[in-house]
Amino acid sequence: MVQYIYIIAAFTAGFLIAWLLRTAVLSKLRKEYRSVKGWLESERLIKETMQKENSFLLQSADAALLTTREKLRKSEELNRTMDADIMLLQKSNEETEDLLAKGEPALHEMKLKLIEANNMIARLKAGEK
Repeated sequence: MVQYIYIIAAFTAGFLIAWLLRTAVLSKLRKEYRSVKGWLESERLIKETMQKENSFLLQSADAALLTTREKLRKSEELNRTMDADIMLLQKSNEETEDLLAKGEPALHEMKLKLIEANNMIARLKAGEK
């Protein structure tokens, strides 16, 4: 009869020890699960933040590109206008030179010297920079 009591006591003790080990392992697994779950949630939030930042950067780049294209278009238009103005000015200068050469050669010669002097001043100023 004592043997049965020892067997039942040993079985109960073994069962309690196994139960405690299983509970400890399950507790550890729950902690790891919560930790991994929290880490995955933080990674998901980081991913969403990065996607928002990438989207913002792409929109900023598109806006900058559109602005640059608009500035380029305006500068090309200004260049065309300036080219046309230069052509008109050159034609006007040629007509004026022809009139001066025919009517007053001395005035024409002084005008050429003035143009040369202005060109020289512009070259010297450009050389200083």
